[in-house]
Amino acid sequence: MTHDGSKRRQFQLHWGSGTIAEEAKHEGVRHLPTIQLLEFEDGSVSLRFCHYSHSGRFQRSPLIVDEADINGLKEALEDTPRLKSLMERLVG
Repeated sequence: MTHDGSKRRQFQLHWGSGTIAEEAKHEGVRHLPTIQLLEFEDGSVSLRFCHYSHSGRFQRSPLIVDEADINGLKEALEDTPRLKSLMERLVG
């Protein structure tokens, strides 16, 4: 399950706000592990590693990705070119 930015959602953090430009999400057994490309109003970008409950509620706990979810997240990244590029820089 992916979000390509066509329905941008807003976010608000203590140090700034902006929109979720791209999102790679996988429906796992326990939750929906998610990687987001955040675009801040000042033009900077960041990666957020997070997860949602199966009912769609944002979870404020550490992201733990089950080994069984890795391939699903990898597939989800195929629809998020900017996010995928940053992830490649992270591991390359």
